[in-house]
Amino acid sequence: MKKLLLHIVLAVIGGVVYMGIETLWRGYTHWSMGVLGGVCFALIGLLDEWQDHPPMWLQMLEGAAIVTVLELLVGLVVNRWLGWNVWDYSDMPLNLWGQVCLQFAVAWFFLSAAAVWLENALHRLAAWLTHRRGR
Repeated sequence: MKKLLLHIVLAVIGGVVYMGIETLWRGYTHWSMGVLGGVCFALIGLLDEWQDHPPMWLQMLEGAAIVTVLELLVGLVVNRWLGWNVWDYSDMPLNLWGQVCLQFAVAWFFLSAAAVWLENALHRLAAWLTHRRGR
């Protein structure tokens, strides 16, 4: 139960960070991006645990794949099906239905390294706080 709660807190932190990055990048965000960013952040962090700390380049590649696939799926729902028009990459080269594009997939490769580092740092902080409370 503690582990589930920790990952929920990490997902919230990841969602807030993602919304902040998006706001800095394009000047605004949408609540659905907080949910998507949080899920992606939690999954990227869980990869490290499920695979017993694989090499960083592999975590970055898997992170980029997770974000790109989830961005495509969420985009098809929120942009195409619900018509919310949260984002549109139709003007970007090498895009798929305006929902994902190669440029951002590459960007997510590099941002995944930051996500892995931050998630690991937050795990260390949580372990330190738990240990400290136990004294």
